[in-house]
Amino acid sequence: MEMASHRKNFGNFIRALRLPFITASILPFIAGSSLGSSDFHLIVFLLGLIAVISAHLAANLINDYADSLSGVDWLDKKAYTYFGGSKLIQEDIFREAFYLVSSIRFYAVSFVAVVIISAILRDVVVIGFYLIVLLLSFFYSHKPIQFCYHRLGEAVVFLLFGPALVMGGHYLQTGIFPDSKSIIVSLPFGLLTTSILFANEIPDYGEDSKAGKKNWVSFLGVRRSYILYGVLVLAAFAGIAVNLSYGYFGLISIISFLSLIPAAIAMIILQRHYASKYKLMTSSKLAIAAHGLASAIIVTDLICKKFL
Repeated sequence: MEMASHRKNFGNFIRALRLPFITASILPFIAGSSLGSSDFHLIVFLLGLIAVISAHLAANLINDYADSLSGVDWLDKKAYTYFGGSKLIQEDIFREAFYLVSSIRFYAVSFVAVVIISAILRDVVVIGFYLIVLLLSFFYSHKPIQFCYHRLGEAVVFLLFGPALVMGGHYLQTGIFPDSKSIIVSLPFGLLTTSILFANEIPDYGEDSKAGKKNWVSFLGVRRSYILYGVLVLAAFAGIAVNLSYGYFGLISIISFLSLIPAAIAMIILQRHYASKYKLMTSSKLAIAAHGLASAIIVTDLICKKFL
C-alpha cells in the first residue's frame, strides 16, 4: 500500500514537471554543441545539459503556477496531457506554493551549473546569457510581463528553443558568438517547437480568451488556425532545406522530411476537429512526434558529422 502511494506521488511529480517535453530543449542544445570544429569539452557539455534541463523544468513549473494565479487553468479543470497544464493544482494534489518553490529550486540548480561552467571557461559572459534566458522563461507567463498573455509567447518560445539553445551550445564549445551557422541551424528547432505550442493553443483558446490570455490563434480564429500551424511546419522544413543547401546538414537529415507525414495528419485534425479537445489530443501528439522525429534525425546527422 505504501509503495503504491509512493509510485502515485512520483507519477504526479513527473506529471507536474511535464518531463517528456524536455527533449525540446535537449536536442537543440546537443545540435549546437556538435557544430564546432574544435575539441569537444565533455564536462562543459554535461554541465550545460544540466543547466538546460533544470531551466526547462523550472519554466514548466512556473508556467502552471502563473496560469493558476491568473485563473485560466481553473476554467477547465480536466487534464488533457499535452495542453492546458498539468491541472494538479486544480485536482488539489499539489498546492501553488509547491510549484513556485520547486521552480525556484530547479532555477537554482541550473544557475549553479552555469556558474561552474563560467569558472571552467573563465568567461562571465556565460552567466549574462543565462540570466537573459532565465528572465525570458520566467516572465513567459508570470507577471508583470507575461509574454504569452500578449501575443509574444510564440516568439519567446522560438527564441528559447531555437537560437538560444543552439547558439548557447555552440558558444560553450567554441567561444564564438554570434555565429551565422548556428543561427541558421537553430531555425528548424525553434519553428518546430513553436508549431507544437501553437497546436496546443488551439484547444485552449476558449479558456485563454476568457482569462485575457492572447496568442496567435486570435489572428485567424480556431476554425482557420490550422493554416498557421501549416505555415510554421513548412517554414521549419524550409529551414532544413536551407541547411542542406549550405552543407550544414548532411544526407541523413533528408530523412527528417518523413516527419511531414505526422505533421500533415495533425494539420488535418486541427482543421476538422478544432472544437473537440479530446480529438485535438491526437493532433498535439502528432505535432510532438513530428518535432521529435525531425529533431532526432538532425541531431544524429550533426553528431555523425562531428565525430565520425
